Amino acid sequence: MSSQWLNLLRLFQSRLSQRITLWVFISLIFIESLILIPSYYRRKHELLCQLEDVSGEVVESVVRLTQQNMSTIVFGEEVVKLTRGSQVILGVAIYQENGQPMGIFGESPTLSFQDIQQSDLPHVRKWQGQRYDVAWSAEKLGKPYIIIIRHDASSIQPQLYAFILRIAGLVLLISLFVTGTTMLVLGKTVIVPILKLRQDLINAGEAISHNQLTPNFYALSVQRHDELGDVMTAFNQMFQRITWEISERQRTAENLRVEKEKSERLLLNILPEPIAERLKQNPTCIADGFTEVTILFADIVGFTKLSERISPTELVNLLNEIFSAFDHLTEKHNLEKIKTIGDAYMVASGLPTPRPDHAAVIAEMALDMQQEIQQFNTMHNTDLSIRIGINTGAVVAGVIGTKKFIYDLWGDAVNTASRMESHGLPDSIQVTTATYQHLHDNYEFQERGIIPVKGKGKMMTYFLTRKKDPDI
Repeated sequence: MSSQWLNLLRLFQSRLSQRITLWVFISLIFIESLILIPSYYRRKHELLCQLEDVSGEVVESVVRLTQQNMSTIVFGEEVVKLTRGSQVILGVAIYQENGQPMGIFGESPTLSFQDIQQSDLPHVRKWQGQRYDVAWSAEKLGKPYIIIIRHDASSIQPQLYAFILRIAGLVLLISLFVTGTTMLVLGKTVIVPILKLRQDLINAGEAISHNQLTPNFYALSVQRHDELGDVMTAFNQMFQRITWEISERQRTAENLRVEKEKSERLLLNILPEPIAERLKQNPTCIADGFTEVTILFADIVGFTKLSERISPTELVNLLNEIFSAFDHLTEKHNLEKIKTIGDAYMVASGLPTPRPDHAAVIAEMALDMQQEIQQFNTMHNTDLSIRIGINTGAVVAGVIGTKKFIYDLWGDAVNTASRMESHGLPDSIQVTTATYQHLHDNYEFQERGIIPVKGKGKMMTYFLTRKKDPDI
């Protein structure tokens, strides 16, 4: 029993319960009040009629006295006896038909003969709280008299108050009972399911925001064949639809993310990251000038003869292995690979982000490339060598065109670097005077001397041999 009361109290805590309770209670009070008002006047009429019944007997007695031949004094004494013999009759006033008073006995009524003449009613009444005056016509009894009886009505109002209290108490009890019963029925059939459905909505939001599985919804465990059941069914369908849509969007987003990463990797394999970002923001022609960069060209000597002895697939696999090793060196030294042309490899330093040690890192790259070729020969029992040319100078770098674009370099410094490679010797790293000026303090060189260079004329060149020992 106590748990039921607790559940009832919890129902009253909800705003919907409070509103329903208030409106049910007010409606019942209003309806009962409409019933109480006519009941009040009916009860008042009944109590006054009881007084009139007493005064009717007095009127008959007065009429009988008038039928006897007695003096006015004796008549008055008899009428006074009548008033004293009744607990509610306080006075009697008798008028002839012409208004001539025959006598006023006991307490004088406030209802006058003039009031009676102005009224068309057979009975004229006047209630003044403690007193109640009633005018009677004795014509029906065979006497042309008007008799006004004054009653003691002091008990009428207390009785009416007691009647109102009884009815009001009954109305209150009925209202409380009907309200409580309504709340119990509505609570079990409507309010509790609504509160649980609200919790289902909260749980659904949490599940969706945290990407959880379907919670144990109350709406899934109840089968109702009414409007609230339709709402629960619609809620379940909505949640399933939302979770499916979210799953589809997440799957699509994941696929887009994977594809975007693939595109990013592919783009970064073609272009430097800063250049790729610029193209994303503004896909137009890019051309930047750099005052001082170092460019390296490398060509594998003996690769053409090797291609005559092995299959094309094996040839491509070997070349891929060599260039993949060079790519690893490029990442190691943080250089920018420009392109490969056949069995030639081009790399640059100092762009697209300038750096002060551009010549030194290219020198390290060239020495490591020689070692990689030696390791390749040992591993595959081949006799390949590499010819490397390096130059330092100003270039223009950028991206042109709209299809199959690459990050490329233009300028005399690029052409000169290419001539250093093509006019070099196998297993040698030939550099120009400009590059030599940057490196001679930390690297050992062998002076080759002045050589004719196609398109450039005679130039002084050097062979880079190794890095100087810092301990010497």
